[in-house]
Amino acid sequence: MNVLSLFDGISAGQVSLERSGIKVDNYYASEIDKYAIQVANKNYPNTIQLGSVTNWMDWDIDFATIDLVIGGSPCQGFSIAGKQLNFDDERSKLFFEFSAILDTIKILNPNVKFLLENVRMKKEYQDVISKYVGVEPIVINSSLVSAQNRVRFYWTNIEGIEQPTDRKLVLSDILEDFVDIKYHLTSEAMEYMSRLRNGKPRWEYHTNPLNGKSACLTANMYKGVPYGVIRELNRKLTPLECERLQTFPDHYTEGISNTQRYKSLGNSWTIDVIAHIFKNLQ
Repeated sequence: MNVLSLFDGISAGQVSLERSGIKVDNYYASEIDKYAIQVANKNYPNTIQLGSVTNWMDWDIDFATIDLVIGGSPCQGFSIAGKQLNFDDERSKLFFEFSAILDTIKILNPNVKFLLENVRMKKEYQDVISKYVGVEPIVINSSLVSAQNRVRFYWTNIEGIEQPTDRKLVLSDILEDFVDIKYHLTSEAMEYMSRLRNGKPRWEYHTNPLNGKSACLTANMYKGVPYGVIRELNRKLTPLECERLQTFPDHYTEGISNTQRYKSLGNSWTIDVIAHIFKNLQ
C-alpha cells in the first residue's frame, strides 16, 4: 500500500497502520513543523517528506499509485472551544488543499481510500466538508479506547466501521509510578486554581479526576495550568502520560523539548481509534 499523509504531524498514521497490521510500501508525508518531522523521522526513517501541502502540485510523486489518503487538517477555525472563524481562518482553509489533492487522485485511482479527521464543529461547517469529500462523518469518542475524552469527526469511504469496544480505562490506569517534582504545581499555580470562576474554584472546571477520564489533550497542554492538571496529585500530566492518553508507544516523542512533546501530542490522533478504522481496509 502507498499512503499519502497530509498534515502528517508526528506520523500517527504510520503508527496506526502498523498497529492494525497493514503493510506500507511507501509513506509520503506532508508536514512543515520541524519538531513533528523530527519525531516522525526518528520513529520511521523511511518516511518520504514532501514539505508544505500548499506546494502539492510541485511534488515529485505519482498520484496514480496512492492507495490511501489521510489527514487531519488544522482545526483552529472550526473548534467549538475556539473563535470559530470557520473557513475564514487561514489554517482551516487548508482543508481545501486536502480536497483538491483527493479529487486529483480519485481521477487517477477511483478506488483510493481516504480518511479525514477533525473536531466537533457547527453543522454548517460540517456540511461543507461533507459536500466536498462526498461522505458524512462518523463520530467516535477516544474515551472508548483510552483514558481521554476526545470526540472527533471522521470522514471516510472505508466501509464497515462500527464503534470501538469500550475498554473502560480511567486516568489512574495510565499514570507513571514515579514523577519528577518539576511536574508538581507551584504555589502560584495552586493559588490560580483556587480562584473562583462563576462561583466555583477553577479546580472544578479544569482538572482531571484519577478515577475518571482526562480532559481532551490540546496543543497548549505544555502550559499546564489550567489544563492537564491532576487535582488529587496537584501536578501536571507528564509527556509520557499524554502519549498513553493518545495510545502512542511509551517514549515515542522523546528527543524534542517537553513543550514540543505536549504540543505535538495535543495536535495528533488517538492511535487506537485510527487503527480501529484501518482494520476495515481490504
